[in-house]
Amino acid sequence: MKIKKLLSTIMAFTMATTVLVGCSNKAKEEPNANGGEKKLVAWCWDQSFNGAALKIAEELYKKDNSDFTLEIVDMSKIDLEQKLNTNLVSGVTTGLPDIILANDINIAKYINSYDGAFTDLSGTIKFDEFSKYKVDSVTVNGKQYAIPFDIGSAGMFYRRDYLEQAGFKPEDLQNITWEKYIEMGKVVKEKTGKDMITVNPNEDTLIPIIMNSAGSWFTTEDNKANFVGNKALEESLKVFKELSTSGIAKPVTGWSEFVGSFNNGDVATVISAVWQIPTIMDAKDQSGKWGVAPIPRLSNIEGAKNASNEGGSSWMVLESSKSKDLAIDFLSKTIGGSSDFYSEFLTNNGGVGSYTKAFESEAYSKEIEFFGGEKVYQIFSEWSKEVPGITVGMYTQEAKDALKTEFSNIVNGGDINKSLEAMQNLFEQQVQ
Repeated sequence: MKIKKLLSTIMAFTMATTVLVGCSNKAKEEPNANGGEKKLVAWCWDQSFNGAALKIAEELYKKDNSDFTLEIVDMSKIDLEQKLNTNLVSGVTTGLPDIILANDINIAKYINSYDGAFTDLSGTIKFDEFSKYKVDSVTVNGKQYAIPFDIGSAGMFYRRDYLEQAGFKPEDLQNITWEKYIEMGKVVKEKTGKDMITVNPNEDTLIPIIMNSAGSWFTTEDNKANFVGNKALEESLKVFKELSTSGIAKPVTGWSEFVGSFNNGDVATVISAVWQIPTIMDAKDQSGKWGVAPIPRLSNIEGAKNASNEGGSSWMVLESSKSKDLAIDFLSKTIGGSSDFYSEFLTNNGGVGSYTKAFESEAYSKEIEFFGGEKVYQIFSEWSKEVPGITVGMYTQEAKDALKTEFSNIVNGGDINKSLEAMQNLFEQQVQ
């Protein structure tokens, strides 16, 4: 399998830096047992979000299991992934946790790279009670290997005052095409002097959002390159080129410039995920000036939606866990099936889950003054039901790396089909 060469490279690097192994010789000698206690260990990143979610789940589970404890190990996302890869490549399972957080785009890679390392969770929860596209993202070879968690349902945040100044009403933004969006952007620029959106020549976010909305991805279900002949990708690149050259987009490089573009009032819209809400709301002086609408869609791709996704993660159980049954029970009764959990998570931490039964709760239906009284969390949750399900496969990061190498050529008038060929060739070299 091609991935084995990639894993050999990872192994060579991580073994050379022993600190990344995450377990000293002493740690390897210690048994990964819980001594009969109802105790679990979970690895995750971002304590204010993912760690907070686990704490909510722990308190909820302890209501019926008073002797239960959860040890949450916090580390950066990069460190977590390196540590996990290092242990699994070397076959060292001692020191691994019971539960681990995984980006959805990595799940298929983990399952296919480490045979038998993760527990098949099919039948442990009612997967039909989660947004379908999230279930698709945790499904490999017909089996579910993770409990769906937060969503990255995408939308168009817009400045009501700028759009009104340009002569547009909120209904003018509903279910539009990218052509219509660009036309409106030119009017906004003329009437207000504000850019419609940002573009980053070094980022890889917008194109995946557009492509996902058309039900397509960089790779096929069997992990083959899907650049050449991929109409959805070709049209997504055309949109990116038009946005970059039409004079309606503000160039930015990096996260800080991107956030500054809307917090400082420089752009009229932001195409991003639901988790962007707290960052947009950081600009307290803009309260009441924002609204939300569905993202634009590709006009010439059959089945393309005004709905997509950006990001998201899920929880996996290690097969090596000596408390595997407890881990499954804990997840199934909290993150995997509790409206109370998701209501508290949203209220306390602004986290939006993919558990559809929670969408009608009071927390989700709360009117947000900052967005003109709109029920934004409920709106994004409903949009999540429309996101096309796709198979992201094993090589999303490699595909995005190949994608970025051709941005300059495309924006400067290069032939898109030749760029697609170049991307595919580079991608295939990377995964050999």
